[in-house]
Formats: sequence, structure tokens, C-alpha cells
Amino acid sequence: MSGRYLLDTNAVIALVDGEVSMRDIVTQADEIFIPSPVLGELYFGAFRSERVPENVDRIDDLVRWYAILRIDEFTAKSYGMLRQQLGAAGRPIPSNDLWIAALAQQHGTAIVTQDRHFDAVEDLAVIRW
Repeated sequence: MSGRYLLDTNAVIALVDGEVSMRDIVTQADEIFIPSPVLGELYFGAFRSERVPENVDRIDDLVRWYAILRIDEFTAKSYGMLRQQLGAAGRPIPSNDLWIAALAQQHGTAIVTQDRHFDAVEDLAVIRW
């Protein structure tokens, strides 16, 4: 299963936890990206955990190993368009996931996730493990 994949928060957690199917996806991918909103969610979880230093170090390691996709003005425009379209269709999704979807569209990647609400976004490849 080769390709360019953007990992959602649940995919990164599964990878860090050693889930075999996630490891297989990552090892067979051409490129793996982590979007900056996912980093924010991961750091939030780390800072509210009982093992803050250990969990922050784990996330810092991810940043060294994987390319981070950052939000820019093109992402912001796509975010605005997606939010308007999904809201008008009565199918809104969480804000961070809108940013993640906008980054995936901007960079031509599939999203690796277990979240079903990404299905509401047209022209977005979604891979579940």
C-alpha cells in the first residue's frame, strides 16, 4: 500500500502504541506526514497525562522522524471553503479535522484515520486500518 499519507491523531497513537496494521501502513508508504493540528492534539494529551515528560519526549521523537505539514494561507482558504460547504450541507466536522482535511487536500495526501466524519469531505482519500 504505497502512497503519500497524512496521519490523523488516532493513527499516530496507534503507531506509537505499536499497532501492527499501522506499522504496516507506515512501512509501505512512500511518504508519511503529520499535520500540525495533530501535533497540538498530541501535546495536549501529553500535558494532561500522568507521565508528561515521557509523553512529550515521544511526540518530540515523532517530529524528528516525520515531516510536519504546517498551516499556511492556502490551507486557511481551503479550511474556510470546507467549513462553509460542510456547514451548508448540514454535515459539519470538528475544527481540527477541517484543518487536517484542508492540509491533506492541499498536499495531495490520503488521511489515515478511524474517524468516519472525514467521509463528509469530497475529494478526500481516506484509509482505515
